[in-house]
Amino acid sequence: MAILFVMLLVCGQASAKIGVPKLVKQLGEFIDSMSVRGRDRRYISAPERPWQIIARGNMNQSVVSMSTSGSIGGLDYSAKPYLETRPSQYVGLWAGYRGYGLGYSVNVGGDKGSYFTLGATGGAYGINVRIHSFEDKSPNIDLNSDLILEGDKDEWGEVQLTNPIKVRTVIANGYYLFNGKHFSYAAAYDQSVLQKRSAGSLMAGAMYYYGHINYASPTNGDLIYLMHGLGRVKLWQGSVGVGYAYNWVPLRGLLVNAMVMPMLTFVNRIKVHTYATNVDELMEDPTFWDPDITNDKWDEWFYGNLRIAPLGDMSFNSGMTVNFDARLSLTYNFGRFFINAYGQFNNMRYHHNSSHGHLNDWFVNTSMGIRL
Repeated sequence: MAILFVMLLVCGQASAKIGVPKLVKQLGEFIDSMSVRGRDRRYISAPERPWQIIARGNMNQSVVSMSTSGSIGGLDYSAKPYLETRPSQYVGLWAGYRGYGLGYSVNVGGDKGSYFTLGATGGAYGINVRIHSFEDKSPNIDLNSDLILEGDKDEWGEVQLTNPIKVRTVIANGYYLFNGKHFSYAAAYDQSVLQKRSAGSLMAGAMYYYGHINYASPTNGDLIYLMHGLGRVKLWQGSVGVGYAYNWVPLRGLLVNAMVMPMLTFVNRIKVHTYATNVDELMEDPTFWDPDITNDKWDEWFYGNLRIAPLGDMSFNSGMTVNFDARLSLTYNFGRFFINAYGQFNNMRYHHNSSHGHLNDWFVNTSMGIRL
């Protein structure tokens, strides 16, 4: 997409001389030639109609797992806040020209969120960006502590928060194919070209990941207290890897693709925002330990008096780790139309002192498109 933007800027200066219609035609012809340049036409061909309009349906789920341990008043505890969203459904549209395009999807069930996607694919390379924002009020918290009576531990399973945990992720993938002459990644994931014979390719890839987990609100002060003051966590990761992808064409029009790429994360930076709470003071109040107070009255008293205050932020490197990217796709082309389904799984990890965690993110995308 960046290449296309630069070409438009350069060509724009000449538009007054040669005319806009002619300029657009020349630019389209240039992109058409790029899509099959260096390709073996026995294996890969470009459809006659270059535009793609695609209706998409998406199902996804995100899991954010954090873990910490420590001691309160000489009593040991371990806290494992575990946010697992319900499988969520999205619907949207994608439009593009020869693999250069963008899409937007909105939530129709499950978590409250949205997706924005951008893609640019060429003969031997590709770039894809996916932005996902969502929130959840019902995290699953696995808490083990001598502070909690045995009969009360079940209450620390799935809890209902007044203010949700908010999560925003950005994943950008780039790849290069070593066998771009016979193998097309675009044929399996944006249908901008057609794979006519089975072929595979070793591929090099790079990934940028950004994640923001935010639950810093006064009514989440008890959760912040158990997390040693952590209220917001930001992660930046840069990874490179080498993997393998294969396109299997069992019959005309049908394409099955599988890709696996282990990745070494060499940039793994974390920024944590810490907060002070008044939980210790509330624990010294007789009301906190009053066995005769009802749960509703106790909640009203505790959360009505709970406070947090920013302490500051810290940035540090979490060290190298291994992540991986895996995809599976099924495509069927018939005339001007095509249908596709593909899934992807990402795993991201971080670690610092007694706190560590991971984010698992998977989605299944189904689509039906037409070429114009």
